[in-house]
Amino acid sequence: MFFSLCFILLFIPCFVEAQYIYYSEYGAVGDGVTDDFDAIIRAHEAANESGMSVRADAGATYYIGGAGKTALIQTDTDWGNAKFIIDDINVESRNTHIFNISSRFQPERITTVASLKKNQEKLDLSLQHNSLIEVVDNTIRRFIRWGPDQNNGVSQTDVFVADKNGNVDMTAPIIWDFNNISSMMAYPIDTVTLTVRGGHFTTIANQSEPPYRYYSRGISITRSNVVIDGVYHDVTGEFEHSAPYSGFISASRCIELTVQNSTFTGRTYYSIGTYDLSVNRCINVTFRNCKQTNDINDRNYWGIFGSNYSKNLVFDTVEFSRFDAHMGVNNATIKNSVLGWMGLTIIGSGLLLLENTTVCGSYFLSLRQDYGSTWNGDIIIRNCEFVPRNGARSDAVLIGGTYSGEHDFGYTCYMPRRIIIDGLVINDVNHNERYTGPKIFAPFNVEYTSEEYTMMYPSVITEEVVIENITIKSGMPLTISENNFMFRNVRIIKK
Repeated sequence: MFFSLCFILLFIPCFVEAQYIYYSEYGAVGDGVTDDFDAIIRAHEAANESGMSVRADAGATYYIGGAGKTALIQTDTDWGNAKFIIDDINVESRNTHIFNISSRFQPERITTVASLKKNQEKLDLSLQHNSLIEVVDNTIRRFIRWGPDQNNGVSQTDVFVADKNGNVDMTAPIIWDFNNISSMMAYPIDTVTLTVRGGHFTTIANQSEPPYRYYSRGISITRSNVVIDGVYHDVTGEFEHSAPYSGFISASRCIELTVQNSTFTGRTYYSIGTYDLSVNRCINVTFRNCKQTNDINDRNYWGIFGSNYSKNLVFDTVEFSRFDAHMGVNNATIKNSVLGWMGLTIIGSGLLLLENTTVCGSYFLSLRQDYGSTWNGDIIIRNCEFVPRNGARSDAVLIGGTYSGEHDFGYTCYMPRRIIIDGLVINDVNHNERYTGPKIFAPFNVEYTSEEYTMMYPSVITEEVVIENITIKSGMPLTISENNFMFRNVRIIKK
């Protein structure tokens, strides 16, 4: 009996250790010089086939060259304290991510649904899995951009979640009518959470010459129910010029993604927007306890985060230079956070909640003028602080935006229906000489000053602003706007 027990105990450590696959087992050297990319790819291929987890070798530094390949991650991965050097100086494919956290399920094309209605609760549909649905109507153009980057817009697109019986999750509702469906895809939702931990990544930035084209050389996430925990990403080699990046972390067509306890880098701005984090066509995405390596108020670095077509985005205990929703977000929450020089730039719908957050931008929030300065819903500001331009000489305006009424954005534009301010400190002591106090709204349209003025595409003006527990450091009064006429019918309720 004693011999048998010892024999079992002797082999328990070997059994536990064998649950993991290490990069070194497949030829990775980890000296920071040898290109280990092929070994990393082979290790993940073996893990995906066996269902085993992957671990980086402790203390290793893996060099990844410019090969146009991707390591598919379909099992838990622990990078620990290992370092990864991603060399973008000479790449075969600028659009090929290093890692793709992917699902084992294949998307399913839906051809039996002819139309959809806004806020529709049930589809006449049977699916193999609960799925994220992406639907497109090529006959309608939305987000027809205005300004220096004006374009012809994009096909009407929406994402939502439906269960196997076609019931729509109404926490992320359908936001458009689809009378003509050009394409409809179901992306099955994985029910088991996949976790990727650790890893210190350094990108050696590309040195591309103009005209610039975006690079995507990081971690792509196309699987639902994923946790990224403790990833660190910095950048070196951004000198005279560099093509922009679409995101080191780039998520698309997934739900339930959490990125936590992680550090990222604001990219040097040359002549076009560049990002370390991007979220597209996703639902229920949370960034928690995250920060960036460089100063969130350094104007040399572009806004770190951008999103499109997404719903239920959350920043919780985040210190980033910006939250940015380009082509719309439905429901966003920013709490316990600090936003730097680019602040909060957003368009979309639903509820925008800001709580226990400090904003250091030019406005407390800016409704993006290139997409119509539109928010079709409510805004709640609770226990926040506004430090205009991080304390530099500036006037204080809470909600910025511009709307001429002469451009068709592909949709009716709205100003927030109802704004509730319950606890706000406006730190406006370093104001300009002609400053008369903080304003709720920017002028928006300086020509809209009388009843005679008409707009080809009128916007829907805010109905009501409720104000409670506001502190203005300058001691000056809070007023509606420099353009009093435009906002003459807005009800101001002070409690």
